[in-house]
Formats: sequence, C-alpha cells, structure tokens
Amino acid sequence: MLSILIPTRDYCCRTLVESLHRQADSLGIDYEIIVGEDGSSPKGIALNAPLAQMPHCHIIVKQTNVGRSKIRNILAQEARGRNIFFIDSDAVVEQGDILKRYSEALEEHSVVCGGLYHSEHPLTNSCTLRHRYERAADKRRSAKERNKAPYDRFTTFCFAIRRELFLEIRFDESIKNYGYEDTIFGYELRQRGVTIKHIDAPLLHIGLESNKVYLAKVEESLHTLLQLQDKIAPTTLLRCYTRLKNLHLTGIVLFLWKALRHILRANLLSQHPSLTLLNFYKIGYYCSISNKADKQIQK
Repeated sequence: MLSILIPTRDYCCRTLVESLHRQADSLGIDYEIIVGEDGSSPKGIALNAPLAQMPHCHIIVKQTNVGRSKIRNILAQEARGRNIFFIDSDAVVEQGDILKRYSEALEEHSVVCGGLYHSEHPLTNSCTLRHRYERAADKRRSAKERNKAPYDRFTTFCFAIRRELFLEIRFDESIKNYGYEDTIFGYELRQRGVTIKHIDAPLLHIGLESNKVYLAKVEESLHTLLQLQDKIAPTTLLRCYTRLKNLHLTGIVLFLWKALRHILRANLLSQHPSLTLLNFYKIGYYCSISNKADKQIQK
C-alpha cells in the first residue's frame, strides 16, 4: 500500500486530492490518502470535509495547531502503507504520471524526491518577493542538479520514503517555529548513510505568501537556524556568517544592516524586490540575533 499524506491548515486541498485519487485509481495500486487538519478553523475544516466521502480517503483533525513537524509524524503513525508520500497541501498536480514515477522509483530506492516548480508570473502583486526567490531557485531544481547534492537539496514539500525508515527518524518536534525541518531531516538521512534519489516528477507550488508575511517567515526561520546551528551541516548562510566572524567583520555588517534596515525592508516589501538585498538582509538579521544570543550567554 502507498499512503499519501497531506498536512494542511486552513487550505482547501480538494483539487489536489482528487488529482491524486484519479492517478492512483488508474494505476490500480492499493493506496490511501490521509489529510491532516492542523489546527484549522471550522471554515477550513469544512472546505475539505467532502474528501472523507471519497473511497480510500480519510481526514485527521487536530483542533489545536501541533506544528509542521508533529502533524507529519502523526500522519506517518496513522498510515498503513509500506511507503508514505508526503505532499504539502498547496501543491498542484499538472502531470498525469506523478504517482507512477514515484512508484517506480520506490521499487529501488527508500527515499525519493520529485521536486517542485513555480509559475512564470506571480499570482498576485503582493507575493513578488517569494516568487522571485523561488523562480531563481527553480533553475537549480532539475533532478540532475539535485542529485549533485542530494541531501542539501532535500525538501519536505513532496517526497516519498519507506514508512519504517521514517518512523526511525521522524521530524524533530523540538522545532516549533518555521524553517529547516527539511535541512535537519536531510542531515539525519546523510548520517545514516541513506541514499536519496531525486527524480523529475515535480509539483507546482502555488501557496506563495505576501511579501510582508514571507519576510516575517524568513526572520522566523533564522531564529530556527540559530537554535539548530550545532545540529545540522553548515548552510550557505552559516558558512558566510562563520567567515565574517573569523575576519571580525560581523560588527561592520551589523552596523550597516541597522543603518539600512528600513531602506532594505522598503525594497523587499515592494513589487520589485532585490534578491541581493534579501541576502544581505538575512545575514544582517542573523548577525543581529546571534549578537543578542551571545550577550545573553555572557550575562
């Protein structure tokens, strides 16, 4: 059996489930689809409620928000399949053989990632920052590119894994805030010597936040990174921060970031944000929170 697991919160995923349902039926495989409502409002729950009437589908409802890591662990625990396939609820299936490609790859590999991509133009003018960031990242998201650094390119957006293996690792529930669940899970796979197979079976990602919400999530993810910095392999940002620290330049970067912060935010919240300025904003913000953390330790 293949268990398709879709965590969601106040997001209608009926079209996604219906697409996967049709593909699974056409393959003639034994399958189940489990939707996990993670603290959704009554209105959000009502949007997906009709899915419970579909064959092979059921819904788990958590009245309070348990978090991105825990809801995935709960879904995996409830699953009955030998293989489990995690998909974020804001995905769209545009290719008719996604499940076929995953099923074939799972015959030889215990972890499979199909990738993701984004539309050429943003759905609204309010999400230009996230859209521009993701479109730049899409250039490195072919299976060929991802297989060059399989652990670094691992993403929880859509991946399949042997259920038994997943339950040995699980997502780290100590991560309460946004960011880096995929990084730490990929690191655990690397430590165990588990091979990740990246294939070309991408899903379209449409759930892009407004610039303001995304920038807040970027800041939240940097707090998560500070919390996890000793538990994961160095990210690009951590390597940059370490170089600056070794050269005694973090103070200068922090001074510039504080002086330019309002100008940087004005650009990043505009309809034409700069990714270069976003990168500087990230390293400056990380210098700021790391500096505060160091002062707290010294006290």
